Amino acid sequence: MPTADQPRIAVLLPCFNEEAAIGATVEGFRRTLPNATVYVYDNNSADRTCEVAAAAGAIVRNEKQQGKGHVVRRMFADVDADIYVMADGDLTYDPSAAPAMVDQLLAHQLDMVVGTRRHQQAQAYRGGHVLGNRLFTGILSRLFGRTFSDVFSGYRVFSRRFVKSFPVLSSGFEIETEMSVHALELKMPVGEVETAYAARLEGSHSKLSTYGDGWRILKTIINLYRVERPVLFFGLIGLLLFIAALIIAEPLIETYARTGLVPRFPTAILVTGMTIVAVLCFFTGLILDTVTRGRREVRRLAYLSHPAPGA
Repeated sequence: MPTADQPRIAVLLPCFNEEAAIGATVEGFRRTLPNATVYVYDNNSADRTCEVAAAAGAIVRNEKQQGKGHVVRRMFADVDADIYVMADGDLTYDPSAAPAMVDQLLAHQLDMVVGTRRHQQAQAYRGGHVLGNRLFTGILSRLFGRTFSDVFSGYRVFSRRFVKSFPVLSSGFEIETEMSVHALELKMPVGEVETAYAARLEGSHSKLSTYGDGWRILKTIINLYRVERPVLFFGLIGLLLFIAALIIAEPLIETYARTGLVPRFPTAILVTGMTIVAVLCFFTGLILDTVTRGRREVRRLAYLSHPAPGA
């Protein structure tokens, strides 16, 4: 148990049908973080995940709404600690890396440390996932100015002020993207630690869908960009509409300059409508930017209401 001088550490393991690996995962974190409390949040498993986790020494709780995002929302709301270590329950992440991640968070008073995955086994990471990770990492970097080496890593260490200021909105595996954007938008101090990433144990099966989850993640990035960068998002739409209107209007302008007449009234009406919509998009972005700044200030105040880790 932690003493008065030691931070309270909670290990959070969201699980769905991980009977084959959850026991070894719990034991690994209890061994490397002996003062931590290990929580397993079961998400409607049909196997013996709960029984195996409890036998290994974890506190087992349940979340009935299906999806990793729902589980993370429940974990962050229920568990009270100073430092939170989150990993998957399939033993693909190395528990022995957790102390180094916790030490980095405390030493530098960071709010999130991401365990960037080092693939030592070919079967641990599908080629499509590697390509998708690089693609979406590049997109986040372009849209938000900076990013992480492994934006989809589920192995992370958080400060209390990150967890208690994070309004979880996602429902599925896109939760890692939302976490990354939350840290980037509030300009939190963050770090990375390279960790080994192993293949699943025999009998353990991945819940990821390369194309289905990839599409959901892309929609999440676009939606977060719309919410966090409304001037640029709606301004770009307005600019494209205005350029299209100019292209369509070019023959009308040429005819009017030559004859003083506007013979194509439907085209003229279309151009006028597109121009009006373009201007509305621009002002919509300006109005929503004010709303976004207010929301960001509220989140920042919630973030600052908690002490820095190690302070």
